[in-house]
Formats: sequence, C-alpha cells, structure tokens
Amino acid sequence: MINDNISAISTSLAASGVAVIRVSGSSPLAVAEKIFKPSGKTAVKDFIPNMMYTGEILADGFNDFGLCVYFKAPKSFTGEDVVEFHCHGGLAITKGVLKATLANGARLAKNGEFTKRAFMNGKISLSGAEGLIDMINGESESQARAGYYLYREKLTAQISAMQDLLTETLSEIDADMDFPEEDLEVASRETATKNLHEVDRRINKLLASYQTGRTLKNGVRVGIVGKPNTGKSSLLNALLNYDKAIVSDTAGTTRDIVEGSIDIQGVRFYFSDTAGIRESDDGIEAIGVKLSKKVADESDLVVFVIDGISFSDEDRAIYNEIKDKNLIVVQNKSDLTDNKIDIAELSISAKQGEHLEELKGRMYDKTVGGGINLNGDLLCEERHYEALLRAKKHLGQAIDSVCDAGLDLLAIDVMDAWSALGEITGKTASEEIINDIFSRFCVGK
Repeated sequence: MINDNISAISTSLAASGVAVIRVSGSSPLAVAEKIFKPSGKTAVKDFIPNMMYTGEILADGFNDFGLCVYFKAPKSFTGEDVVEFHCHGGLAITKGVLKATLANGARLAKNGEFTKRAFMNGKISLSGAEGLIDMINGESESQARAGYYLYREKLTAQISAMQDLLTETLSEIDADMDFPEEDLEVASRETATKNLHEVDRRINKLLASYQTGRTLKNGVRVGIVGKPNTGKSSLLNALLNYDKAIVSDTAGTTRDIVEGSIDIQGVRFYFSDTAGIRESDDGIEAIGVKLSKKVADESDLVVFVIDGISFSDEDRAIYNEIKDKNLIVVQNKSDLTDNKIDIAELSISAKQGEHLEELKGRMYDKTVGGGINLNGDLLCEERHYEALLRAKKHLGQAIDSVCDAGLDLLAIDVMDAWSALGEITGKTASEEIINDIFSRFCVGK
C-alpha cells in the first residue's frame, strides 16, 4: 500500500537556529504520536490546530527539545492535515528528525510535492504556484514583487473574471441553440459582441505589460564593451563596489567574460565585462573578442566605454557597429582629461566614482523606463504570455464571425479562448505543464 504521508525538511539544510520538518497527508498526527512527547498533559491526538506545543522530539538515535504544531485540513498549506516539527537547526538534528518521520509512517516528498498537493486540493492556482517559486528564487525587490503578484492570485482573479464573461457568452449561446423557438439569437449575439470585446481589451492590457514585467522578473542584462584599456573592468568594479575584474594598464587583460550584478531602484541588473573589441592575432584573446560581440548582441543594454585620451577611429568603427542597439556611450577617465567626445552621452570617472549614480539612472530609464509601478498588474511569465496570445487569436476569430457565423461554430471559438485562459490558472493545463512547473521546486516546498 502506498503511504500518502509525505515528509521533508522545509528550511535550508544548513546550520541554523531553527529547522522545520513538515509532514502532510491523511494521518500526520499518527507520525507525531510516535516521535513527539508533549511536555504538558495534552496528548498528541488531542492537539488543538494552529497551537504550538513544547516537548521532546525522538529523533534517529537521540532526542531534541522542540515544538510541534498541527494544521487541520482544509485550513493548511496543502489542504491536508499537516504537522510541523520545529527543532534546533543543527545538520545532524535536522536529518535525524527527518529520518524519524520516514521510519514512522511517512515517505520522502518529491520536488514541489507539498505545493502540488496544494494545487490539486484547490488551495493555490498554477500561476500562484509559479509566483511562489519566483519569490523563493528572487534576487531583487522587483523579482519578489512579481512573484508575490502571482502568489496572491491577482493574475488568477483577472483571468477568472475574463473566463466568467466567456462563460456567460457560452450560456446565452447554448440557451439560444436549445430553445430556438424563444427567438433569443439577437440578444445572445449582442451579449457575445460586448463580452468578447471586453475580454479582448483586458487581454491587450496584460499583453502590453509583458515586456516590462519580464524585465522586472528576469532582470536586465548589460554588456560593457569597448576597445581594450578604456576602463571597462574599472567601471564594473565601481558599479559592483568591489574588485570583481582584474584591472591592468596592459591591453587585452580581460580575455573572458566577467560578470556581476546589483539592484538599481529594486530591479536586478546583470553586468558582463567583456574583452576589448579589436582585431587580434592572439588565439585566446580572439576568442574573448568573439564572446564580447556575442554579449553585445544578447544584452538588453550595451554600455560602450570610451576615453578622451585614446579615442580614435577604432572607437568610431565599434560605435557604428553597435549604434542601433539599446546603447549608452560613456566617456571614462574624466579625472585625467577635459576632452569631450561628440558621441558620448555621459562623462564619468570609474576610478574616482564620479557620476556613477547618474549612469545607473540612465541604465534604468533605458531599460525599465520611468513611471513604472512595481506594484502594478504586470505579466511576467512567458507561459502566460503565450496562453494569452492563443486566447486572443480565438477571440479574434469569434469577434470576426459573431454577427454571421453559426452559433455552434461561434461557441467553439469562445470555448477555445476560455481553455487557453485556463492554462494560466491550471484549470485546463496539461499534466506535462503541471509536472514541469512543480519540478522546479525544492523538496521541502
């Protein structure tokens, strides 16, 4: 018989003050009865939900003094009965408590199985689960906010409202087809026209937010390029506020890609300091130059570094190659020269840290843009974007034929749009999509 109690360490497996081992299923209290001895008079089987109880945890080969809490279904994260053991966060203790749960009626949870059970039990939507993993993996304020937007089911609420309008449309179409003698067709087509246009408007609004939302979630990739010895590595070090790249007066010192990241106004910016772009007979350096061009092609923003002392036709040639990209031209070494180069947008000194905040502001404006509400409704996931595009396609077909197509054909297009929207929340998502999403989670979540 397959045991449906699952157990895992829900906190990081590292030395810490406290660790949490979670058990979820039909009978986690039965597991707790075997390995937890309460300090008070209340027996484990009589634990009041949502209350902490102190006692001894009988681990694998030793005991620990900790806490136990019981969450009664359906008012738990998974929607099942859940028990948590809060023990001291030593590695041996944490593993020992986990082993005790596995020896007394639980099996080890799979990646994301707790959250998958929450989804299957209607406690969270599929997009909400995606928001949860985005929050866990988020490295910046904007990434955490984007994940929280999904996790708190704000997108699900919008999608469900659109599906409700389509359901109303389908109901009227079905009524007209079932009772043709009632002469309801004109009214049902009017309702369909109004509702389809409204859903299309809402989809367009979400689609328009995707580029910004994707930037907030994934961050901005910035390639720092230029010919050798213009101060690219010094600029990277200054932006990161520590020595990440080797700085040398010898041209060609940077032969590989050096990377680092910082937050600018809550958004993560990922920098790549590249080898100087020039023709080179040195095989290793030539590979670095090739990588530099690749980074420039793949970056959301290119920072082209020049300096007033060594500015030459070579700089202009590089500029002509990249001028059509999203570009900021930075003249470095302002502490050494007053020369002003015509293509430069901003003069800085990476060595002295002059005007770096202004440069950061320009990078933000060139990628995220001004006036963006990080708490607003923003589409962040490519999967959601593709589903909305499919829904829009079916809506377009329905709108084009709403006045003259047969009601049965109109209903097919409306239902296809409804199903495409349902892929976002999980109502119509395939098992393959569901399994892929939950495989991204850690075991304890």
